[in-house]
Amino acid sequence: MNTKISAKAWLLKVNELMASARTQEKLAGKKIKIMNVCGGHERSISMAGIRNALHPQIELIPGPGCPVCICPEEDIYLAIQLALHEDIILLAYGDMLRVPVNVGKKSIRSLQQAKASGADVRPIASPLEARQIALDKPQKQIVFFAAGFETTTAPTAGLIAEGIPDNLLLLLSGRLTWPAVAMLLEGGAPGFDALVAPGHVATIMGANEWQFVINQHHIPTAVAGFNTESLLAAFYSVIRQKIEDRLFLDNCYPQLVKDNGNSTAKKQLQDTMDIIDANWRGIGIIPKSGFELKAKYLQHNARLIFPDYEKKVRRHIGEMPAGCDCASVVLGKKYPNQCKLYGKACTPQEPIGPCMVSDEGACRIWWAHGTRDG
Repeated sequence: MNTKISAKAWLLKVNELMASARTQEKLAGKKIKIMNVCGGHERSISMAGIRNALHPQIELIPGPGCPVCICPEEDIYLAIQLALHEDIILLAYGDMLRVPVNVGKKSIRSLQQAKASGADVRPIASPLEARQIALDKPQKQIVFFAAGFETTTAPTAGLIAEGIPDNLLLLLSGRLTWPAVAMLLEGGAPGFDALVAPGHVATIMGANEWQFVINQHHIPTAVAGFNTESLLAAFYSVIRQKIEDRLFLDNCYPQLVKDNGNSTAKKQLQDTMDIIDANWRGIGIIPKSGFELKAKYLQHNARLIFPDYEKKVRRHIGEMPAGCDCASVVLGKKYPNQCKLYGKACTPQEPIGPCMVSDEGACRIWWAHGTRDG
């Protein structure tokens, strides 16, 4: 990517490419649908008004890039129960505190409500905070509810590899991004013609992790960062690939993304965690898509230290709330405002589905940037 080209110039290049006779002949009146995997991408697109500035035959589809949105409901429920009933300090990334679980309205439905009822629940922004709290309170058990994709799971692996305090337990709910995209591509018609892969994940895992989209599914792919220039460069790249029938994995975030990623972070992930089949909220089990602590760190596995809470039977365990289309939004099958709860029963102030909670959730992003109609 030529970093000297301005966002305005990139926008002009994209729209001129779309308006060209060759492109119009190739598309034959159809739209080109581009999925952006990352919630951060969707936020940048919405903040900059990119969707409305692009040629009308370009359709941008939010994808499965919100870790809060797909975190298993039962994991959140377990965190709530530990906070309420065990003598611990429960730590979690801030967005996780507001995600509701499937229990009755008179029950405690979120970590935020658990905190309000007296549980010691604390939002943190980094595993380093978890380490420091554990060191400051050596007589107290600390449970870090570590949800997230590779970008936040890698620092958790670093915490373990560099020496985790004895009193710090992990409730690990980490997920890999690419298996969800692979599931969409292998399930028949994926619903998109090109892919923009997440720059922050590629910073850790490497751009080459997305080569399979080209090799196995023949879909134009580019890795993008989070500024307007990088995103528009990626859109230009995948559209040109599509029109010219010349597919290649394009790295439009070379400032931080390398072909093979961050070798230290990847080694720490490999040394501390195994890859397992894992549940995604509302979607189900995706093979080889989750992280689990290796056996040598079992003494830090909160699931094993507190096994009884996971056995509790609930009526709607693991499901999205009734009427919530978050799973379809995450998979790019519906836009946020196509959910019948959007902006009515479900708002950022009173979220029903997880996509309305997180700043990386498409529903929250669309609402925050002015989409009010259902």
